[in-house]
Amino acid sequence: MGQVRVRRVQEEADAADGSRVLVDRVWPRGISKSAARLDRWCKEVAPSTELRHWYGHDAERFDEFRRRYRAELDDPERSAALEELRGYAADGDLTLLTATKEPGISHARVLADLLGG
Repeated sequence: MGQVRVRRVQEEADAADGSRVLVDRVWPRGISKSAARLDRWCKEVAPSTELRHWYGHDAERFDEFRRRYRAELDDPERSAALEELRGYAADGDLTLLTATKEPGISHARVLADLLGG
């Protein structure tokens, strides 16, 4: 099992990143696909639009967001995507990429915690 990290997609790729997977539903503005250096864009694992809008990256709502998002991950499509991420993590280092300004209170952080990062 490799290390699971969370980074902003806007940051320069690093040799220690291992597999680089974007976990946002929407492609980040101002980032070209070549600059992102992705191994996969796994938009299926992202939280629902409704949950994202409710949360609004309000740190005071993070615990409730985490609970609701983990419940959403039981959805078959999201669950399958999460299993795919587990496969990446089992094969080596995995970096979950997001465009959010505060990755420490994002869905990517919740995913990393679930994957052992």
